[in-house]
Amino acid sequence: MEILIQQFYNRINSLSYNFKRYLHQEINWKNRLIAIVGARGVGKTIFLLQHIKETFQELDNVLYISLDNIYFSNVKLIDLTDKFTKNGGKYLFIDEIHKYPNWSVEIKNIYDLYPDLHIVITGSSSMNIHRKKGDLSRRIVIYKMNGLSLREFTKIKYDIDLPIYSLDEILENATDISHKINTKIKPLKIFNEYLIEGYYPFFNEGDHYFEKLEQTVTEIIETDLPSMTNIDFYATYKLKKLLMVVAGLVPFKPNILKLSKQIGLNRETLLKYLIWLEKADLLFLLHSTISGISKMNKPQKIYLNNPNLYYALNFEKVKKGTLREIFVCNQLSVNHKVSYPKQADFYIDNKYTFEVGGKNKNQKQISGIENAFILSDDIEYAYRNVIPVWMIGLLY
Repeated sequence: MEILIQQFYNRINSLSYNFKRYLHQEINWKNRLIAIVGARGVGKTIFLLQHIKETFQELDNVLYISLDNIYFSNVKLIDLTDKFTKNGGKYLFIDEIHKYPNWSVEIKNIYDLYPDLHIVITGSSSMNIHRKKGDLSRRIVIYKMNGLSLREFTKIKYDIDLPIYSLDEILENATDISHKINTKIKPLKIFNEYLIEGYYPFFNEGDHYFEKLEQTVTEIIETDLPSMTNIDFYATYKLKKLLMVVAGLVPFKPNILKLSKQIGLNRETLLKYLIWLEKADLLFLLHSTISGISKMNKPQKIYLNNPNLYYALNFEKVKKGTLREIFVCNQLSVNHKVSYPKQADFYIDNKYTFEVGGKNKNQKQISGIENAFILSDDIEYAYRNVIPVWMIGLLY
């Protein structure tokens, strides 16, 4: 255990990242068992280390470990925990939980056997942790960490603080809010930068952003998904092929039969793979409000998860209209239900209808619809029911 403690201290002492993610305000750290889930690359590890550094003046009863460490190839997590608690340990932070076989059973046992221990775990995908939640019912509280919002990107890159606004606040006071924001930043410039390389915090680590993002995607498919679904090399090859085919078509209304033949999968397997890619935060499957609750229903439309992925996987054929829609879908889905409407582009919380377009977008698609709005690109200020699309980046 001593080597793990030294590694932990080294990481804490070398930490220089001061920006606080939106999730920091939402977590109730008093809960005994917390899970923080999210895509690889969105900053969960730094988030944990930052919380430890700011919360604990002394680290004698605190330990951070990552379960991708070779140390755990022959040491059980519960045995380490037993030794840690017998030496006064009270706060255990566990990274990369999905890399550890049968983790939910040991976490449940640790929770029950050591009632004075506080545990925080992270996983690179929400899929496995939610699937295992039944084993930990009444014990675990789960939080989802998303990539950076436009607001957070602005703070990290330009050190400019922008407030968080709720969707209702934006829709009710869009004109006033847009004027306030324009006194602080040039929103169109920053928005266009964000669309290219602003969703993942590692944009701030120097050059080669797209190479890092492509590597992240590869690791999700070749490492993370197999650790959760027991899939083989053939399946990862098909998943990569499916992702690349979808990347060249988004946004599109899928013809499942045609897509199945193109990828070489049957309908059921194709839908399962699409769901896996969505759970891994690589795709977003847009369903109709009337299509039922089954995830095995065909999605009405398929998007990549965020605009940076669209650039990375489809760089030479980037379409501005597609970027707008991916951005809106991505940012709104953090705290809202996004579904496919009868008219327009998006239906939010079964209440608001949004049509997304350029600065000359007219009202035709939303004519006669209550609570309908145009999300318009290339404008700085809101007017009437026309809202700058960049304002959706202020929601978290």
